[in-house]
Amino acid sequence: MTESNTAVLSISELNRKTRLAIEKNLLSCWIRGEVSNLTKAASGHWYFSIKDEMASARCVMFKTRNQFVEWGIREGEELELRAQASFYEPRGEFQLVVDAMRKTGKGNLFEAFLQLKTRLQAEGLFDSIAKKTIPPLPKQIGIVTSKTAAALSDVLFVLKNRWPVAEVIIYPCLVQGGEAATQIAEQIVFANKHQDTELLLLVRGGGSLEDLWAFNEEKVARAIAASRLPIISGIGHETDFTITDFVADLRASTPTAAAQSGTPNRLEILLDIQQTQIGMRKAMQTNIASKWQRLDTLQQRLRHPKEQLNQQRRRLAQITQRLRNEMQNSVIRKLTHFGHVYRLLKRQSPNTAQYFQRIGQLQHRLGHSANYKLELSRLRLLGLTTTIASLNPQDVLRRGYSITHTRKGDVVRNKNQTLPGEILTITVAEGQLNACVLEE
Repeated sequence: MTESNTAVLSISELNRKTRLAIEKNLLSCWIRGEVSNLTKAASGHWYFSIKDEMASARCVMFKTRNQFVEWGIREGEELELRAQASFYEPRGEFQLVVDAMRKTGKGNLFEAFLQLKTRLQAEGLFDSIAKKTIPPLPKQIGIVTSKTAAALSDVLFVLKNRWPVAEVIIYPCLVQGGEAATQIAEQIVFANKHQDTELLLLVRGGGSLEDLWAFNEEKVARAIAASRLPIISGIGHETDFTITDFVADLRASTPTAAAQSGTPNRLEILLDIQQTQIGMRKAMQTNIASKWQRLDTLQQRLRHPKEQLNQQRRRLAQITQRLRNEMQNSVIRKLTHFGHVYRLLKRQSPNTAQYFQRIGQLQHRLGHSANYKLELSRLRLLGLTTTIASLNPQDVLRRGYSITHTRKGDVVRNKNQTLPGEILTITVAEGQLNACVLEE
């Protein structure tokens, strides 16, 4: 036996050639089988096997592709996979790289679903920026569904229990069959045209892909995208996804969940109101107590006008007495001075007659000047007394005037100091009145 001149390959080289040969000759195709050995890795990738009665193959579906699978893949589930045959070189294992999957028996419809979904997504119909805000407290809620649908009864029951104050308007249409998509789109357009509602619920119970196909029609998707009213979709069960769910402003897992998503819980609202009332009552009581405390402080500081007038009168009497005393002391000082001068002159033996005459003149002038100053002081005192009397608030009040104070104790001089509903205190000649501002 002669030794061959054929080159010896390493395992890595052999595996690489095998991978290239498989990927070159086995193009992407659809494969049907049962899922087994399913593992969902922390990285987000799915690893599993697909098998039938005779054989099995290892599969991998990377995170970038499995995120588009709209249902939860389960062990033992029969699926149709679109995969590319490959070869994992490090372990020398044949494997299928899956880029799409669908439930068995729904090939054509599912393919149409994926194509429409891809096209509408590229147009931006699924973008979150296009989603309208769901009103938190809707007054009118429209329901687009069949009048005979079991889902309608469930939705009405939930709305009645959660938010009975809302008016419910039903927009009847078929939800299955050839005419269903047209009727659904027409009712959405009709609801937008009449603007009788604030929110639309588009609901239908569960069913097969064929049963739910009306909600995968492009005309329905376009009507939802063009709607000015926010729309919540509740189609089928939690694992069912339709084109409607992607275009709608909010997707609910079931019709019942759609009713719950579109309405607040009245019990929670009532509880919030009660808690708010309690908080407002406590805040009001605290505020009132603070105001009363401030009022007591101001009342202690505030003196009655009559008391102020008496104080001014006492001060005027003091000033008058001081003025009289000063004038008397001035006269006494001058008389004392003249007496001293007289005695000095007498000791010097001057011409007394002349001096006596001069003294008499000075005494006369002094008396006249003292009387004049006294009269001026009396007139000034009289003027001050008249001025003080004219400024007496009590006399002003007796003439029919009043003084208006705010709760803070400020005197109201301008209407802009008050607000409608504010309580004012009005002081009149005989007591006080409380008044309420009706309008400016």
